[in-house]
Amino acid sequence: MQYDVESVRSHFPALAMTDAGVRRIYLDNPAGTQVPQGVAEAMSDCLLHRNANLGGNFASSVAADQVVADARLAMADLLNAPSVDEIIFGQNMTTMTLHLSRSIGRLLRPGDEIVLSRMDHDANVWPWVLMARDLELEVRWLSFDPSTFEFDLGDLDELLTDRTRLVCVGGASNLTGTINDVATICEKARAVGAMTFIDAVQSAPHVATDVQQIGCDFLACSAYKFFGPHQGILWGRREILEKLEPYKVRPAYDKIPWCFETGTQSHESCAGVTAAVDYFAWIGETMAADYMADWTHLEGRGQVLHAAMDLLFDYEKSIAERLLTGLEAIDGVTVMGITSADALDRRVPTVSFTHASLTPDAIAKSLAEKNIFVWSGHNYAVEVAKTLGIYETGGGVRIGPVHYNTHGEIDELLGALRSIVSN
Repeated sequence: MQYDVESVRSHFPALAMTDAGVRRIYLDNPAGTQVPQGVAEAMSDCLLHRNANLGGNFASSVAADQVVADARLAMADLLNAPSVDEIIFGQNMTTMTLHLSRSIGRLLRPGDEIVLSRMDHDANVWPWVLMARDLELEVRWLSFDPSTFEFDLGDLDELLTDRTRLVCVGGASNLTGTINDVATICEKARAVGAMTFIDAVQSAPHVATDVQQIGCDFLACSAYKFFGPHQGILWGRREILEKLEPYKVRPAYDKIPWCFETGTQSHESCAGVTAAVDYFAWIGETMAADYMADWTHLEGRGQVLHAAMDLLFDYEKSIAERLLTGLEAIDGVTVMGITSADALDRRVPTVSFTHASLTPDAIAKSLAEKNIFVWSGHNYAVEVAKTLGIYETGGGVRIGPVHYNTHGEIDELLGALRSIVSN
């Protein structure tokens, strides 16, 4: 079966909403996606029928235990994690990274080096800068080429030394859309004995994610970016997690993963995570048969999920091509990202641009008046915006389609933009 976008859209009640009779077009997805009906139902069911703390002998607590166990298994399948014990839940990627940095810092000594990226969201930059400041570490920066919007990994070879202890990089840029070769980055880091931390918040909604193929030591993502609730997820390699000292209160469990989950978690969000993963599995089971052969090393839901992501990535490439072609045809628009049709495998459909005479905020406001939702600004990609020279000038307009968006919506957006810039 081919990809059926209308069948997909039928799962998302928000996509049918209108304001004053005008339907909404959600292109704000890099900041947070809409959720399928099943996610909302699973969260409601948890709150109404499984609302208890964990570890008790009574029925609601036993049911809550199962909710969390199911969510760990779902995320282990989505990320191809070797063990459910390596899946940690928290408020969001930013909070979890700040928390984990304290534990990782206990392994480091003054004079050690860490490598950070100028392509990343600040959630994978500033927690580590603060750690380096507090521990007297040296920060080395991996820059990207502002003309190609990609890394030259030869530069990484120059940055890595026998004093490098940690390399942090994103799976995909939340501003330019560039997909990074994280597997090669992890291989290079591993060769000098360094740990790796991957921010997959922007890649996980678009790209099949296999932590074992990537070869990283930590990978973080947020479910609300892949059609789930506001929930952060961290995968960590067991042998490293067990070396870390968790920052926790005394009565909390000492074993992983619980020792890294500070306080009572959002069990209803865990239920929503499972439902979001099962939504992807539905796509895989009903539409992605042609993609299964690439994931024969996986079994069951894991294979189905990764096949689904490959199918969705191919559809999103067609969306990205239509969007990029249309933007480049509008006078005054400069796209900040990969635009070549033969290079779309190296980007997600998140596209940012500037205009020669209109500010990003003015364009975003004008689109909002037409009920087309986009973001403007630097979108927390501070180092990216500074590298591109737009940090002090209002950033860019960010358009972020996902697999529930249609070619027709892209055409409506482009028509609206042409009208806005011509007035």
